[in-house]
Amino acid sequence: MARECDVVVLGMGPGGEEVAGRLAEAGLDVVGVEAELLGGECPYWACVPSKMMVRAGDLLAEARRVPGMAGAARVEPDFTPVHARIRDEATADWDDAAAVERFTAKGGRFVRGRGRFAGQGRVEVDTGTGGGGDGAETFTARVGVVLATGSAPAAPPVPGLGQVPYWTNREAVSAAEAPESLLVLGGGAVGVELAQSYARFGTRVTLVEASERVVSAEEPEAGDLLLEVLRREGLTVLTGARAAAARYADGAFVLTLDGGEEVSAEKLLVATGRRPRLDALDRAALGLDAEARRVEVDAHMRAAPGVWALGDLVGEGAFTHVAMYQADVAVRAVLAAAGRGEAGPGADYRAVPHVTFTDPEIGSVGLTEAAARERGLTVRTGTARVPDGVRGWIHKAGNDGLVKLVEDAGRGVLVGATAAGPMGGEVLYGLAVAVRAAVPTATLRDMMFAFPTFHRSVLEALGDLATD
Repeated sequence: MARECDVVVLGMGPGGEEVAGRLAEAGLDVVGVEAELLGGECPYWACVPSKMMVRAGDLLAEARRVPGMAGAARVEPDFTPVHARIRDEATADWDDAAAVERFTAKGGRFVRGRGRFAGQGRVEVDTGTGGGGDGAETFTARVGVVLATGSAPAAPPVPGLGQVPYWTNREAVSAAEAPESLLVLGGGAVGVELAQSYARFGTRVTLVEASERVVSAEEPEAGDLLLEVLRREGLTVLTGARAAAARYADGAFVLTLDGGEEVSAEKLLVATGRRPRLDALDRAALGLDAEARRVEVDAHMRAAPGVWALGDLVGEGAFTHVAMYQADVAVRAVLAAAGRGEAGPGADYRAVPHVTFTDPEIGSVGLTEAAARERGLTVRTGTARVPDGVRGWIHKAGNDGLVKLVEDAGRGVLVGATAAGPMGGEVLYGLAVAVRAAVPTATLRDMMFAFPTFHRSVLEALGDLATD
């Protein structure tokens, strides 16, 4: 027999948890369904623990920069406190009891199990697959269902890869010790962050990337800069290299590259992207064909009558902050459908920010130069090098960085920007405001920029933009 409620939230990652909690606080009868840990990937295996690793690695790098700047220093890396902090402070040993209590205290009902959206407001849950249950339950939602099933690591179709015990980001951030050597397949954000972090703890790292540069979704200048730094720090980075085969024997992983070269290491991390979890959805009810790779939604996250979707499922950026932003939009839409207010403004993706937490840190917002040109815009760009600015010159050791601005010259406004360097993600904030609010570049150029700061490089890039 189906149990009734107002709303079922299928998937309790950051976006789903936010929607479910706020709707419950608003007085709706909400059921949250999650097969793994409430809170999802970010707090347990991704954003939070990986940045603890990054922070620890950065401290080691800073200590190594003391000679010639502030005396002498001897660095002895120890991964033990990093693992302890991830285990004890971040994840409570990968236990979500506190998160479950937080949600139920708001009035929600939590069901641990593998759920399936069956259409027409129905969610079927196998409570024997998520831990703590031994059967099945069906819920019918009077107002609707919110889909937030997230994504899973995607592995490339490399012969032999499916038969070897490789790491994903989960194993990489939960490891108790740094391996002596590590192969990293994939040079996107996850791959380069974890590669640099482990290298700073003494791991011999070889990174294999099929594209001609790392973080290939970023501006070429940022990717080239990061590649230079990684190689300078001792990482072996092979770009334009594809894995043709994988094997594991005698305690070593071996990748055979398309040119015939072989590389090996104690561990293999596969970091080649993620794919939305669509298997738990009734595709017909959502109007999806068998080849669909995302759930189509309108500006208010509505996928079908009585169905909303958000997060990695909808393909607007696999970032926690995107899911949280969409959650806010979805909450208003669901409450409006329940007769409790107006839906308000829809989602706007003109200024989606993202940060790769390497050193240098790469913050980006809006369109790259290439993407802007593909849209047919009349493009002007401006660039400034962080070491050429006064704060960068003062900083000296570890001052690698740049600011690149992309202007729609027809309107005289920024449509994209990149801030790479020390605290690049923090410098990004003002640029994100400028892109989102379409602030004229003439106005930005007329502002005061505090001296000496890293963000003053934005003014220098504006000057370069004016002469393009």
